[in-house]
Amino acid sequence: MSDRAGSRGPGGGPEGPDGGRPAGEVPFGKVLLYFLRLGVVGFGGPIATVGYMQRDLVEQRGWIDRQDFLDGVALGQAMPGPLAAQVAMWIGYLRRGAWGAIAVAGAFIGPSFLMVVAAGALYAVYSGTGVVQALFYGIGPAVMAIIAIAAYKLLRLTDRADWRLWAISAVVFTVTALTGAEPIPLILGAGLLILLLDAPPTLRRRGKGRAPEAPPPPPAAQGHALVPAFLTVPAAAVGAAGTASLLPLGLFFLQTGALVFGSGLAIVPLLRDGVVDQHRWLDQSQFLDAVAMGLITPGPVVITAGFIGYLTAGLPGAIVATVGIFTPIYLAVVLLGRWFVRHRDHSRVKAFVAGATAAAAGALSGAVVVLTREAVTDWATAAIGLLALGILWRFKIGEPWIVLAAGILGLVLRLPR
Repeated sequence: MSDRAGSRGPGGGPEGPDGGRPAGEVPFGKVLLYFLRLGVVGFGGPIATVGYMQRDLVEQRGWIDRQDFLDGVALGQAMPGPLAAQVAMWIGYLRRGAWGAIAVAGAFIGPSFLMVVAAGALYAVYSGTGVVQALFYGIGPAVMAIIAIAAYKLLRLTDRADWRLWAISAVVFTVTALTGAEPIPLILGAGLLILLLDAPPTLRRRGKGRAPEAPPPPPAAQGHALVPAFLTVPAAAVGAAGTASLLPLGLFFLQTGALVFGSGLAIVPLLRDGVVDQHRWLDQSQFLDAVAMGLITPGPVVITAGFIGYLTAGLPGAIVATVGIFTPIYLAVVLLGRWFVRHRDHSRVKAFVAGATAAAAGALSGAVVVLTREAVTDWATAAIGLLALGILWRFKIGEPWIVLAAGILGLVLRLPR
C-alpha cells in the first residue's frame, strides 16, 4: 500500500475532481466504474487487491470511512470466502444495501468471469492439441509451487505458536494427502473443537442473564428486496440446459463457497474432491488447468468455478457455478455483516474461525501432495516446479507471470521441432 500522492493503480489514475469527497456525495456509478476497472487489472492476489482499495478509496479519494473499510477487512478475514470479493461487497452494501453489494460484486467479478468463460471456450476446442498440452505441461508444476507457497503462508498466519492448531493442520494434512478425502467434516469439526476448548458454551438458568443477540435483519436499500433477482439466474439457466447436470453443479458450488476458510486457494482441496473424485466432471489434469486459469486471470482465484462450470455444462454451467460459489459470500456480507462487526471479538467466533482455518490450511497442504503426483511426471516438470518454488520464495513476483513463464517453458520443451 502506498501513500504517495498521485500514484496510479487499478483505480484508473490520479485523483479526479471527486477526490476527498464524502462517500455519500460520490455517485454510485463512479464506485461501480472503479470496481469494474479493478476487476480488469487487479492482479497480485487478495492482499494486493485490498491494498489498492484502501489506497484509492480510503486514503486518496476518501470515498469510504477508514473504520468502515477496516470492518470489511475483518469480516473478510473471519468469514468464509475470498477476502477481496468480500471487502468489495461490503463497500457496496454500505452504499446501497443488498442491491449495492450485488452491483459491486458484478462489476468486480464480471471481467474475470468473462475471461474464464472465453478461456473455457478455447480450451474445450483446443485442449487436445499439441500447443495446449505443451503449455500446461509447464503450467502444472508451476501451479503446484504457487499452491505450496500459499499453504505455507496460511499455516504460519493461522497457526502461529499454538501447538493445538499445528496438530489440527498436521492431522488434516495427513488425511488429505493419504486419502484425498473431502475435508469438509474435518474443517467444521476442527472449528467446533477449538470452540469447545477455548470458549465452551455455558448453561444459564432460565430467566437469568441476557439471551444471545440474534443477527438483526439488515435494511433493504431504498425499499428493494433483500435478495436481488440476480440470484434467480441459475433457475433460468437450469430451465435452458436441464436440471440433471446443472442442479448438482449449483448445489456443489453453493456448499463449497460456504467453506472456503483461510484464502482463495483453500478452495483447491474442496474442489478437487468434488469435481474429480465424486462427480468426475473433470480429470486430474483438467482440474489443474482450471486452477491455473483462476490464477492467471484478475480477481478472486475462486473464479476457477466459472471455468469448471463451462467445461461441465457450457455457458449455463459457468453461470450456475459462479453464482453458486459467490452466493454464500454475498449472504454472509448482507445477512451477517453488521452483526459480525459488532461481535468479531467474541471468544466463540474467534475460536471457531481459528480451528476451521487451521484445518483448511492443512487440507490445502495435503492437496499439494495429491496434485503434485499428477503435475510432476518427469525430471523436466520437477525442475520447473522447483524453479518456480525458488523464485516465489526469494522474489515478490506476481503469480500470473510465473504461470505464463512456465507455459513458455512447456512450449519450448514439448512442442515438436
